[in-house]
Amino acid sequence: MLEIQDYLKILIGIFAILNPLGALPLYLSLTQRHTALERKQTAASAAKAATIILLITLFFGEFILSFFGISVNSFRVGGGILILLMAISMLYAETSSAKNTDAEREEAEQRKSIAIVPLAMPMLAGPGAISSIILYANRSDGWQHYAIMSAELVLIGATLWALMRVADKISARLGQTGMNIITRVMGLILAAIAVEFISAGLKGIFPVLA
Repeated sequence: MLEIQDYLKILIGIFAILNPLGALPLYLSLTQRHTALERKQTAASAAKAATIILLITLFFGEFILSFFGISVNSFRVGGGILILLMAISMLYAETSSAKNTDAEREEAEQRKSIAIVPLAMPMLAGPGAISSIILYANRSDGWQHYAIMSAELVLIGATLWALMRVADKISARLGQTGMNIITRVMGLILAAIAVEFISAGLKGIFPVLA
């Protein structure tokens, strides 16, 4: 098990990577023609699907790396670079194309249900979130570690659901400028996390750097 402060850092890090406030504009745009009940159902389905995807990643991510013969340190560097690119986009208050592209957003507008794709995957539980979960899971062993991380993911899922339920009020209260400021702060946190991943990976690959 890690220390309590380490799990707190993991919780904040995952929340920053998912950046639910950054997903709210897309959620509002794609559900503007939905009834209040349909929006609630979409919010619940998206949050539930994102949580399930991340929980599956938590328990089977390392197995996937082993299956493809990818070392954890190489994955740290690759995942760190991906997260850094996302962070740079967030610092400019933009949605990273690693989450979804313009073509995917246009296709989503034609879908009857947008809860799973593109909201849950890849907007929330995208490549950056999946990479970070695998790396965080690798930091310790034992059922306690996985139990705490599972609880954190469930808590984050509940937070995602709550934020989407009140997306209208948040958007009206903060405005686009307020949401951009929060996105930039999250981007800054994300950039620091990415540098730590890359640094740890490079030290593992090149021990002389340690």
